[in-house]
Amino acid sequence: METKQLHQSDSSLVRVVRFIRGREPIVLFGLLAVVMLSWGFVELAGEVTEGDTATFDRWAVLNLRQDGDLSQPLGPAWLAEAGRDLTGLGGIPVLLIAIAASAGFLAINRSYRLLLVLLVSTFGGMGMSLMMKHWFSRPRPDIVPHLSHVYTSSFPSGHSMMSAVVYLTLAALIAPVLRHFWVRVYVIAVAVFLSFLVGVSRVYMGVHYPTDVLAGWAAGLVWALLCWLIARAIPVRKIQTQMRP
Repeated sequence: METKQLHQSDSSLVRVVRFIRGREPIVLFGLLAVVMLSWGFVELAGEVTEGDTATFDRWAVLNLRQDGDLSQPLGPAWLAEAGRDLTGLGGIPVLLIAIAASAGFLAINRSYRLLLVLLVSTFGGMGMSLMMKHWFSRPRPDIVPHLSHVYTSSFPSGHSMMSAVVYLTLAALIAPVLRHFWVRVYVIAVAVFLSFLVGVSRVYMGVHYPTDVLAGWAAGLVWALLCWLIARAIPVRKIQTQMRP
């Protein structure tokens, strides 16, 4: 009798595990993240529009410049050069190269549906960034000289948003093609790190306030998560990666 009950208990546990796997709770967490980040973006946009973040923004930008000479960024000369190099990672030419390289990877792997999602999501995200910048029309920081040329308004940071859109979307689309778990984690971690560096460099260059960058990250991450949710529904051809056990 006890053996039968134990067997029934094990069977029930197996059914529960299968149920959870079938519903893929990670997707629910992804949707929750989209909702929370969207809410955070709306709240931040409201604070910026009302001018409640002005004191913090000015303090942050000024503290990244040399005392007595606001034209010189904080740190040694090589750091300023590094900042210009890093900010270029979020520029349109570099992003287009990354998109083209990833599109070629997916085409070689015959993942044509993911390739279509890649093109629509990345170029759609870029268009969304430009529309939001036009909508908010926040002036650029005028308290320090700019160390990088700018052509659009400030909120949200286009480099921060587009780098998050492109790099995180590329990672979200390419990661499922890779077989090994830690290779997928590595690809996503690199994408996050690149987006972080681009955002920080924009404030360091004096062309964005910190809240511009935070809003860009939030909007870009929302877009990338939505693309990831779409990509999960698409069957992909796996690429074998050799990893030591």
